[in-house]
Amino acid sequence: MKQRIHFTDNYLINPPHPVTVNLIGAGGTGSQVLTSLARLDVTLRALGHPGLCVTLYDPDTIAEANIGRQLFSETEMGLNKARCLISRINNFFGNDWQAKARCYPTQLKEAQNDDMANIFITCTDNVVSRITLWEILKAARKRNRYDMHKPLYWLDFGNGQTFGQVILGTIQYIDQPRSKKFRAVDKMPVITEYTDYAAVETKDSGPSCSLAEALEKQDLFINSTLAQLGCDILWRMFRRGMIQHRGLYLNLDAMKVNPVHV
Repeated sequence: MKQRIHFTDNYLINPPHPVTVNLIGAGGTGSQVLTSLARLDVTLRALGHPGLCVTLYDPDTIAEANIGRQLFSETEMGLNKARCLISRINNFFGNDWQAKARCYPTQLKEAQNDDMANIFITCTDNVVSRITLWEILKAARKRNRYDMHKPLYWLDFGNGQTFGQVILGTIQYIDQPRSKKFRAVDKMPVITEYTDYAAVETKDSGPSCSLAEALEKQDLFINSTLAQLGCDILWRMFRRGMIQHRGLYLNLDAMKVNPVHV
């Protein structure tokens, strides 16, 4: 039996502009993912690729409980998370990435053209945001023209205290080259197609009042570990032009990582 492989959409391999990325959520995982994306961008540009252009969405402000587990300091308390992180990344790497101090739109009529991107990455702590995002993306995928506003992939991060998962899906069918060696897969289900949310509670985890309380919900290194493993999938998509695994399950208690095959 041929090995199942997904070949990266050629538009991301040879784009006429930096690949646009919408990162939704700037908390424990999102702040770590943003740093990994900045490293990915630098590396891609060094290899002759246009790199990435990231827009970060998050309405929350930095609280004392965020310091330590998330990438914030005491001097940043009270600032908006997205603006703080993007300003730091832009100053350090010389980028011109954008911050949106608000939630991502929950209805198609609210989503503007600039709210669309080639890759969507979700790092939120509730189910509703994923369900509403998928409704918008299903409508947006009808766009025929390939440009910086055409959605192609959705990478979702989710975790509990010491476990988590990363799932990459295609927002639409991706044309695949013919291969005698591999079985090319043109459609990978996104997280809302892959997971039955009917049995999942829709409330989010809620804010924590202290770092100690926050650690009862998410352990110290679960977010950074998950972020690095998840962004490695993106790296392989760009570097190798194909992926064998489209996600993973992580269990820090057992020190195990189980891949999700294409």
